[in-house]
Amino acid sequence: MTVKLGVVMDPIEDIKVHKDSTFAMLLEAQRRAWEIHYLQPSDLFLRDSAVMGHTTRITVQDDPAHWFEPGDCVTRDLSELDVILMRKDPPFDMEYIFTTFLLERVQQAGTLVVNHPFSLRNANEKLSATRFAQCIVPFVVSRNRQALEHFIDEHEETVIKPLDGMAGDSVFRIWHDDPNRNVILETATQCGARTVMAQKLIADYRKGDKRILLIGGKPVPYALVRVPVQGELRANLDKGGLPKSAALTERDKWICEQVRPELIAMQIDFAGIDVIGDFLTEINITSPTGIRELDRMCGLNIAAILFDTIEQRLGHQPRPDAP
Repeated sequence: MTVKLGVVMDPIEDIKVHKDSTFAMLLEAQRRAWEIHYLQPSDLFLRDSAVMGHTTRITVQDDPAHWFEPGDCVTRDLSELDVILMRKDPPFDMEYIFTTFLLERVQQAGTLVVNHPFSLRNANEKLSATRFAQCIVPFVVSRNRQALEHFIDEHEETVIKPLDGMAGDSVFRIWHDDPNRNVILETATQCGARTVMAQKLIADYRKGDKRILLIGGKPVPYALVRVPVQGELRANLDKGGLPKSAALTERDKWICEQVRPELIAMQIDFAGIDVIGDFLTEINITSPTGIRELDRMCGLNIAAILFDTIEQRLGHQPRPDAP
């Protein structure tokens, strides 16, 4: 039976195919002769008790000049699909949350949603790492100026970032005696209106920020190492970071084992954890990236591993209309 795949994502015409992990998934879906139904969050709507969507059948090809071909757009009950990938990038705003509510209704109707909408909504990517005290550096989460000031004075060199950011946006490094300390805190917290996370600076950041992809709780054996350029704190590829690959260390594997039970319990089939030195810094579940870079450098097909896991899940997930 042909698998009907829905993919909720940002506009496909705007992606960078050479680095887009969702596109790698679409290529693998097509290799498996799955039907691909593309939609954006604005295409979802609730009508009476059914979650509907304006879906477009697409075909894809690994061609940076012409990477997709749209077919017919139809309005359908999304519970007709077998699986939906939620691959919308942050910002994690109220519209994102509303989309997870709709997708949760679809999941309850029998369609597998990856990752689980409840977990997307409740497992903040910065805060989730704080559940693993054995893996992280000292931190504080607050918008209270006094709490942040005390933490900076105690640890002298810290990193401050918003809880809902991505790609290194609005990440600040701050010293306890920084002459710009006040304005950095005002900017980061929007004068006390936005909660941020402050973490003790990890000296090994110069060696790179590892992105480790986990599928069904199990790590891909190689990490994408993003090395910051000279004079830059942030290693994100969008900020000029240089990509390398590295086999997982024993410490990396240990961190993955600490995180694994919770990922499985929360039905997070695809996650990307970030590790600097010996420490876990984030657990990314909204739209983890790194597939295409690791596939090229290490001769992998990470999307195939993910889709094998999805096929196993589909085999154990009876639909409401199943006999």
